[in-house]
Amino acid sequence: MSNPALVPFTPETLSRTELDALPGATVVEFGTNWCGWCRRAQPLLEQAFADYGQVRLLKVEDGSGFPLGRSFGVKLWPTLVLMRDGVEVAKLVRPANIEQIQQALAQIQPAA
Repeated sequence: MSNPALVPFTPETLSRTELDALPGATVVEFGTNWCGWCRRAQPLLEQAFADYGQVRLLKVEDGSGFPLGRSFGVKLWPTLVLMRDGVEVAKLVRPANIEQIQQALAQIQPAA
């Protein structure tokens, strides 16, 4: 997996149906490139993901009226939606520490 801190948020490219069809462990991070909360979370994500290299990370740009974020009930950034085989397993809103992220990651993928 790439360093989460270096990967920019990108416009929606997947529909909810396509996202729900993805196999394996996936984390969808909703936010924006200019969001201060999102920027502060990147070092935490980088450290937390170090042991979870098999987890797919999708950084999706979100905003008012964006259907993918609304389908997950996203209201604050960053919001991490953790999925296993297309099913939402956990959601973290503005994660505060590495342990919180690692505990959620462990629910969708064993550590490497």
